[in-house]
Amino acid sequence: MKLQLRETRLKSIPTLLLLSVFCLSGPGHTSPPQPQAQAAKSPVLAAMEAELDRSIAALGKLDPPAYFINYTVTETQRAEVMGSNGALLSSQEARSRWLEVQLRAGDYQLDNTRKVGDRQASFSGSPGAPVPIEDDAAVLRRAIWLETDRQYRGASEALIKIKTGKEVKVETADAQAPDFSREKPQTFYGPRASFALDRRPWEEKVRVYTRAFRESPTILNSIVTFSAVAQNQYQASSEGTRLQFGQLRYRLELFVQGKAPDGMDINRYYNFDWTDSVGAPDDKAVLERAKFMRGELEALVAAPLVEPYAGPAMLTGRAAAVFFHEVFGHRAEGHRQKDITEGQTFARKVGEKILPEFLSIYDDPTARRVGSSILLGYYPFDDEGVQAQRVKLVENGVLRNFEMSRSPLVGFPNSNGHGRRHVGFAPVSRQGNLIVESSRQVSNAQLRQKLMEEIRRQGKPFGLLIDDIAGGFTFTGRGLPQAFQVLPLVVYKVFADGRPDELVRGVDIVGTPLVSLTKILATGDTPEVFNGYCGAESGSVPVAAVSPAILISEMEVQKKETSTDKPPILPPPAHDPQAKGTRP
Repeated sequence: MKLQLRETRLKSIPTLLLLSVFCLSGPGHTSPPQPQAQAAKSPVLAAMEAELDRSIAALGKLDPPAYFINYTVTETQRAEVMGSNGALLSSQEARSRWLEVQLRAGDYQLDNTRKVGDRQASFSGSPGAPVPIEDDAAVLRRAIWLETDRQYRGASEALIKIKTGKEVKVETADAQAPDFSREKPQTFYGPRASFALDRRPWEEKVRVYTRAFRESPTILNSIVTFSAVAQNQYQASSEGTRLQFGQLRYRLELFVQGKAPDGMDINRYYNFDWTDSVGAPDDKAVLERAKFMRGELEALVAAPLVEPYAGPAMLTGRAAAVFFHEVFGHRAEGHRQKDITEGQTFARKVGEKILPEFLSIYDDPTARRVGSSILLGYYPFDDEGVQAQRVKLVENGVLRNFEMSRSPLVGFPNSNGHGRRHVGFAPVSRQGNLIVESSRQVSNAQLRQKLMEEIRRQGKPFGLLIDDIAGGFTFTGRGLPQAFQVLPLVVYKVFADGRPDELVRGVDIVGTPLVSLTKILATGDTPEVFNGYCGAESGSVPVAAVSPAILISEMEVQKKETSTDKPPILPPPAHDPQAKGTRP
């Protein structure tokens, strides 16, 4: 991610830069009520409250006053088992805690977080520090005390610069909105999330799963990773918010690499997600998926390249979900409408038609599942202590709202629970579960027929079927073209004369948002889910996007970046008749 370019990127794991995709067929989403079970208050939260009372009483009287303080402690328990090519790479478990202090000097209308022109006056550095994992109130309060002092000093210096800068900088209409919104305090004490895991069975599983990939001489490398993550968050603010809640996630990721004769790298990726210990996929399901991935990779290595193209295309639900996340979702994040360095694509379009009238979009972080698939973008409260809310963003093609944090906009004075961040970053408005609905649905088979009709109508030699993707990114900053790029992995040429589809490789989807969104002709009737991790200004956060397949009248693809390194000269040892003492 390149923040200076305002680039946002979807990926599943940072080391592989891949998108995590999961497909389903099933009924519409469900939004269970917020949990009501109350647990005992954690000693961590009690220590935070005690230091908060002391800090706000003293710092609130200084000049400039600290008018708002929020303490967050995030506790993470993580276990990870990784294997490659039939052997164990690593197996480990760790637990950590991170303290974040959000301190605002000034008042709700003007504080130290304001941007003056294109510059942020607040001091650099992470808003937090590691703290002990033991429930020692005295040690925790000492860490909070030191971090609070550091944050106040930085905030007061930043506010002086902001007030000075306002005298010489032009202030836009968007900057007339307050810097911080007033929100209702929240109180919830949930049970602590944790797991007890014997890693030895998973160590054997990753050996078995990656050993299966060794049967193919085309696969150069394979990695399988199992992870279990329990994360608990404790929040206490000077406004009265008191929260403790946790979430537990499990994930199994399969990744294989190959190389085409012309040097192009070919990757295939798949993951399973679940939220309880009994939800893990069985060996049969995993090995069947591994066999399917092997077949796809072998076919892609042998597939021909396709030249740059503009014409009709059908995106399956997995690819369509990424399309909407990149093309629409990031541009509907509230803080991008306020920042003068942003493109502000939709800032003045509330009440205007931006999509075909048969499409509606909402973001619902309260939804845990769609059918049988979990949604990674679920959370009960955001990272600013606001309860998660379902937000209607587009209604029958008309833009209605934005994903809002506690940074208000003119006409949108309050948060709707979308202030999010990765540990160690300051929260901004981010997507949760972006869900696309359509009133012009046909079966996926009928949608394919419509694709062929559109190919004939336009007189094109073929159309494209985008079946799977590796990720995507978009540029939202004003200094670069307002463009997006989606990175397909499995692409087929579809011929209107009835010839069999032809698997091709080597293209990326490109375009600009305002034009691309109007080119959608119809959708399928089966929602599919993308689960992944999205990187932007506030770090990497778990998200989901849900969409049916879509038919687009015109989509442009360009040549994919590639390598010129040839495949290995010799075959793998296990597949070399001349090699001795080896076996698959």
